[in-house]
Amino acid sequence: MIDRKLLRENPDLIKEALKKRNYLTDIIDEILSLEQQTRNLKKEIESLRSAKNKISREIARIRKINGDVEPLMETARSLDENLAKLEKVLPEVENKLNEKWLYLPNIPHKSCPIGSSASDNLVVRTWGKLREFSFTPKAHWDIGEDLEILDFKRAGEISGSRFAIYKNEGAELERALISFFLSENKKKGYQEILPPTLVKEDAMYVSAHLPKFRDEMYYACEDQLFLIPTAETVLANLFRDEIIDESDLPLYFMAYTSCFRREAGSYGKDVRGIVRVHQFNKVELFKFTKPEESYDELEKMVHDVEDLLKLLELPYRIVLLCTGDMGFAASKTYDIEVWVPGLERWLEASSCSNTESFQTRRAKTRMRRRDGKIEYPHALNGSGLATPRVFISILENFQQEDGSVVIPEVLRPYMGGKDVILRRKKN
Repeated sequence: MIDRKLLRENPDLIKEALKKRNYLTDIIDEILSLEQQTRNLKKEIESLRSAKNKISREIARIRKINGDVEPLMETARSLDENLAKLEKVLPEVENKLNEKWLYLPNIPHKSCPIGSSASDNLVVRTWGKLREFSFTPKAHWDIGEDLEILDFKRAGEISGSRFAIYKNEGAELERALISFFLSENKKKGYQEILPPTLVKEDAMYVSAHLPKFRDEMYYACEDQLFLIPTAETVLANLFRDEIIDESDLPLYFMAYTSCFRREAGSYGKDVRGIVRVHQFNKVELFKFTKPEESYDELEKMVHDVEDLLKLLELPYRIVLLCTGDMGFAASKTYDIEVWVPGLERWLEASSCSNTESFQTRRAKTRMRRRDGKIEYPHALNGSGLATPRVFISILENFQQEDGSVVIPEVLRPYMGGKDVILRRKKN
């Protein structure tokens, strides 16, 4: 949530930020108009209450001397009627105002490239040599089915499209990746959280997944709970309505969860394999930091993710997103993309963002400076890592001509020392 004081004092700054993000600026004028209406209504209500109190005192005085209070009573009834009308209108206007506020995206950081789409993103650096094959590399869905470690047919029969069953070494590899991510991130100082995967509606508002992305969410109507699209939803709420001492910052957290996304509006995109699925596993990284340290902490988070991919020996690149391609809550975002030779493309495996005080304002998570001053800390989030695209990259980069897949060395201890996934022998 953007600072309301900033909007009132410098609406042109917010309008310029919206233009950079390809948003219409009309919403700013609507918000300012609603704010003015709110102020006017509160002023009128206060004036009517003051007039009513004054008349009540006058009625009491006249009654003491047995005077005629009917004219004043009529005025009092008129005041009550007008007051009741305004007191009914005020919350309606305030609700409209709050709703408009919640649809305002964050302000892009000045270092973000200005652009409208992914083509305007900036590749910051690339790591690893792209493997040259002596054979035509296969896509992960063919590799997975040939090795009997991925089953799309049965998953489709059970759950529908965009689901997969991991089995045999596929299930082991998935579990190994999760354990590896958690173990390595722990070395960097991230505290492990195992959160619920169902949350209340207000938690979704804090993380800014609501109201804008309601169509993307799975919702349990009877219990009024949402399945989380990412553990960020829970971690952003850890200190809701609390005050953190400056001396306790920065705070690092990580959480492994399954994540659930309806992928509404993405019909026809990446329908094969596990590039874009409704359910996937992810280790989420999250930080609460002092405002003056948040952008250094963002760079550290990106390097933490890079270290994981280096250990896995997977080629990757770091992409700084342009203003028109960033997520709703982000002020600055880096995507970390892995190379997948079977599909001959880069796939986003992680997205690391600084949301500044956008989420902490919604959560009313505050920090107390050493001098006693209260302000909002900054919140950062990133995937460290999501498993599907890393799983894909391993299968496609480490595939062999005989159809087998070599297991990255760092994962072998998590797979009982196994170093290769072979075709299963037919009985």
